[in-house]
Amino acid sequence: MHMNIANSTVQERLIEELAKLSENRLQEVLDFVGYLLSKEQKEQTAEPEQDLAPAKDPLLKFIAGVSHGSLAKGIDRELYGEER
Repeated sequence: MHMNIANSTVQERLIEELAKLSENRLQEVLDFVGYLLSKEQKEQTAEPEQDLAPAKDPLLKFIAGVSHGSLAKGIDRELYGEER
């Protein structure tokens, strides 16, 4: 119940402050509110990400795929005909 009172107070203050803004600024506020709502919706519906899940990121399957030397060794000579 306490939370509803606090929310009501914030909403009332917000309405009072909004009344002081120009039409252009109100449009900016409305755009921002839309952004916040879409962000909140995405957060609520998003699946928890599995960090470093090879099934979702094919590059992770390749990590450590080369176990010897540097892949870029001699690349300047190959690309430019000389070492830089």
